[in-house]
Amino acid sequence: MTPNLAVRQSLTLSPDPSRVVVKLFVPGEDAAVARTRAQALIDRVARLDDEETGRLLRDTLHRFGGRHRDLAGTFQHHYDLVRHRAPRARDLSPTTRLLVGAYFSHEYAVESAALCNPSMVVHPDQDGLEPGQLRVAISLRQIGEGHLSSIGFASAVLGPDDRLAVAGRPGPLVVGEQVAVRRRRDLLAAGLAEDDCDNEVSATVLDSLPERYDEATFERTLAGLPPDLLSRGSAPGIVEQLRRTNAASYAVAFPADTSLHQRVLWPATPTESNGMEDARFVRFVDESGPVYRATYTAYDGRRIATRALASRDLRSFEITPMRGPGARNKGVALFPRTVGGRHLALCRADGETIGLTCLDGDNRWQAPVQLHAPGRSWELIQVGNCGSPIETDAGWLVLTHGVGPMRRYAIGALLLDLDRPERVLAELPGALLAPDEAERDGYVPNVVYSCGGLVHSGLLWLPYGASDARVGFATVPVDALIAAMVELPPPPDGRRGSPAQRPPGDGSRG
Repeated sequence: MTPNLAVRQSLTLSPDPSRVVVKLFVPGEDAAVARTRAQALIDRVARLDDEETGRLLRDTLHRFGGRHRDLAGTFQHHYDLVRHRAPRARDLSPTTRLLVGAYFSHEYAVESAALCNPSMVVHPDQDGLEPGQLRVAISLRQIGEGHLSSIGFASAVLGPDDRLAVAGRPGPLVVGEQVAVRRRRDLLAAGLAEDDCDNEVSATVLDSLPERYDEATFERTLAGLPPDLLSRGSAPGIVEQLRRTNAASYAVAFPADTSLHQRVLWPATPTESNGMEDARFVRFVDESGPVYRATYTAYDGRRIATRALASRDLRSFEITPMRGPGARNKGVALFPRTVGGRHLALCRADGETIGLTCLDGDNRWQAPVQLHAPGRSWELIQVGNCGSPIETDAGWLVLTHGVGPMRRYAIGALLLDLDRPERVLAELPGALLAPDEAERDGYVPNVVYSCGGLVHSGLLWLPYGASDARVGFATVPVDALIAAMVELPPPPDGRRGSPAQRPPGDGSRG
């Protein structure tokens, strides 16, 4: 490991089992008798007398109400979801309905198993700070029972100098509520192209939709398909595929009076039903102003898919799929601005190497140019990024991860040309950060891993997950880090590369 560069902070974030959300609970839902068990439970609750029903509800609200926002409203919502199982639902009193909802609810500790893989961006609120301070927002991968991942947040203040203060994270937690979103026709088209869905039905729908459309417009378009298309035997399957592809984009929002650390981005579609993993946040800036963007891995229990987040304020989020060969694996990390008019991202499309991909005019991430392959002993299994590139005067600073013997993860660094980031200028010859003896044990042993840091007052601030047991923080002097890198020779011919290595985006739109 490169000595004397990364300095660990003494402060860490550990998983807090008291951070809980309320989920729907249907007894026996994984068994063949799900309907019988649920209906029987409702019948048993309905047979309680009014006094017992009122007492049980009051006791439950007293016991759990302080841990959740509008718990009675959640009970009502859960009752509404299962009331079709009650044969005489209209005969139930409002109190009984709430109590039924309570029996069909349970607490889920979002980070009871692990807390890891943070990224760090400038916080939207910079009020009340002293000179030399910067407030930051930290995204967290939080893992609970069943290895289910969601995205949580924390806030911290950096500086002056190397001081760090992480704000408390008291509840209650709030899961984002889905809200109406105006979807994009070009993203729908990219998704259909990805799935090889090119036929008369899909073409007619795309031709009929405006550039931006809402759900009602989409359904009206489907309903207005000509009968001679709908009568085809393949039409029902195509229409269902259109609905699935369309539903991959959605939006969520949180109440204005919630703090950042109370917000939980929770799986909301079948594609991410088993987790939202490893969000890499970056503050993207262009002529329209700053916007927070992120990528994450959606997991349904068998397959992964790359998703993108966008938010102006970290309170309302729009989620869209990422399409194309450059987005077909984990570890996509967006650049914080366009480079030469191109939207670029780091990726690991082949599962082993770091590549550079470009968004084309059809909203597909192109086949990547290889930047860095496993070469040193600590990274021979695979390499990938540890977050979005960080712009410095010397070039794009890219934090990397490498996997070595015994699946041990360590963090390294590369430097890319500012104007031609397909060119690697230098690399750190050893690991910048590797698990020490205090960090090697945890939910996933022998791992240090980050989803992104930032530079403040000449220091690289690097949040990292330590064996998925806790989140640590390290600082690195940027000038010293760049000075420790080994310069790489330019391409032999001094040009931009052979056709196989030509910068993504050349000769195409975007």
